[in-house]
Amino acid sequence: MLAAAATPAAAADRQAQFDAGRKLFLQEAVPACALCHALKEAGAEGAVGPALDDLQPDAGRVAAALRNGLGQMPSYGGRLSDAEIDALAVYVSRASGGAK
Repeated sequence: MLAAAATPAAAADRQAQFDAGRKLFLQEAVPACALCHALKEAGAEGAVGPALDDLQPDAGRVAAALRNGLGQMPSYGGRLSDAEIDALAVYVSRASGGAK
């Protein structure tokens, strides 16, 4: 009975994290991810970085790229909190189809 009661709360937490990640992707991360990356769910058509729908990265890969930078992509490790990086990583992986 307790597990069933926790499920709606867990789903709400996951949705809140997804929504926070989407907001970061579109406007709050500086520079915004959508400036460089294409991601259909976000309506983003950036052409500098890889198209995330094609890449379909998992959350771990996204978080590592955010923390450390990758190629021309800058590091967001000093700009975003761990919670923000996690939310953004979850959003990108779920929105692109990379979450399995």
